[in-house]
Amino acid sequence: MSVDWQNLLKTVAPWVAAAATGNVPALVGMAATTIGTALGKDIKPTTDAISAAIAGATPEQMIALKQADNEFALQMQKMGFEDVETLEAIAAGDRDSARKREIATGDWTPRILAYTIILLAGFGEGSLLLGYEPHIAPELIGRILGTLDAAVMLVLSYYFGTTASSREKTQIIAQQNS
Repeated sequence: MSVDWQNLLKTVAPWVAAAATGNVPALVGMAATTIGTALGKDIKPTTDAISAAIAGATPEQMIALKQADNEFALQMQKMGFEDVETLEAIAAGDRDSARKREIATGDWTPRILAYTIILLAGFGEGSLLLGYEPHIAPELIGRILGTLDAAVMLVLSYYFGTTASSREKTQIIAQQNS
């Protein structure tokens, strides 16, 4: 059973989680450094490396991470981020501006790229499932399909939103019903 590292991190260290999952390279790097310091490891600024570090953390390391999150929060507030939602809004704003640009320009490039990625991923994984064995290194096939899987997730997030926006909508609905 795999650990849902994002929810675990959001529970233990919400500020670090917002930076780690916001798709802003500088913030992901800061989050990786904070997590690495708290866990006593060198963590690369990638979601895969952060995920592996969180999944393997001991309870003592999670307590250290919670303490590091408090310091990280102060650092982020000094940089002008009032709260976790402000930090999360950066990634949401980035996606929103990309969508607005697509609407304003009528540019077909995002759609063409999205269709291409979906088709390539479907073709690649479908051919392996149907028994086709390419004559190249399995590691290379795994890397290609892994990259395509990640690209598919980006396409789906772009067109259908993310859990951050879903959570925000849920909070707004709950406030209106109160």
